[in-house]
Amino acid sequence: MNSNVKSLNRSVLGYTAAMWLACVLVTFNAHAGDVRSETVQFADLNLSTSAGVEALYGRIHAAAKRVCAQPDGGWASPRSCMSKAESDAISQVNVPLLTAFYHQKTGTQPQTIIASR
Repeated sequence: MNSNVKSLNRSVLGYTAAMWLACVLVTFNAHAGDVRSETVQFADLNLSTSAGVEALYGRIHAAAKRVCAQPDGGWASPRSCMSKAESDAISQVNVPLLTAFYHQKTGTQPQTIIASR
């Protein structure tokens, strides 16, 4: 009968450890899904001019800096976070002059898409 008690205690201990681990994983995944963001207003800018595009890039850059400077952003470095945030924002705005300015400023090349039949 003593072996049954030990076996029961091990089972309870095993289930308790499994439940604890599941709770930790659920909590971790819930926090990992948090995405920091900031809205950048640009209705006051004329994006058909280089001055307007440069001003918008400055706002996007500043917003990315603020968002990526927050602790526990999930990125290895603020620089990689900023690069991703800027790239995503500029893609979302989808203004050719802004995209060209961004590529010139960062020294990156635009992605080439090749269509074939």
